[in-house]
Amino acid sequence: MVNPSETKPASIRVLIADDHEIVRRGLRMTIQGEPDMELVGEAQTGRQAVELVERLHPDLLLLDIQMPDMDGIQAARSIRSLHPELAILVLTSYHDDAQLYAALRAGVSGYLLKDIGGDDLVQAIREAAAGRPQLHPEIAQRLMERMPAPTDPFDQLTPRELEVLKLIGRGLSNKEVGLALTVTEVTVKGYVSAIFAKLHVADRTQAALLAVKYGLISASDIPDA
Repeated sequence: MVNPSETKPASIRVLIADDHEIVRRGLRMTIQGEPDMELVGEAQTGRQAVELVERLHPDLLLLDIQMPDMDGIQAARSIRSLHPELAILVLTSYHDDAQLYAALRAGVSGYLLKDIGGDDLVQAIREAAAGRPQLHPEIAQRLMERMPAPTDPFDQLTPRELEVLKLIGRGLSNKEVGLALTVTEVTVKGYVSAIFAKLHVADRTQAALLAVKYGLISASDIPDA
């Protein structure tokens, strides 16, 4: 009977694809030094990577982008179409936006730069093989900076309309809002109609709830009624 404590951990079968022999040598030494990883093959071109994936069935492909014959993005796209379950981890010196987004569109599991430390790399391999996306910190920061800001439904309201919204959210009538802002009740009615149209709400209650949701007013400001 096998003692569970003596059971060898399942190996992550890794294929590396890079056209620089010195890089492959470093990756080879790193992977072979890990008890839970097995280096199953090395490719020098993108086309070789596609062929070796078919023949060796790795769990994870560590893939450079700039390679002869077929670049890494083309290889990733081809491999992903045939083997959607395979983890593809890009490891490259290139980090311009065009290649980054092209790689992500090709369906890679992660995008790392070659200045990553050895310990961080093997941990990224483990995480990617387990199905968790991996991004180099610099890449993650760049993607965050380029994300559009959360949509603010009040962006299109004028300063005066925001004032009116806060007051009607607190339960003031059009007449009371007019007195508070020193404008006529008819003017307030026009503001309220514009607010409803811009926020796509039907009444004062919906407008007030939206104002609470986005922190414009507090829930305690809304009358109990």
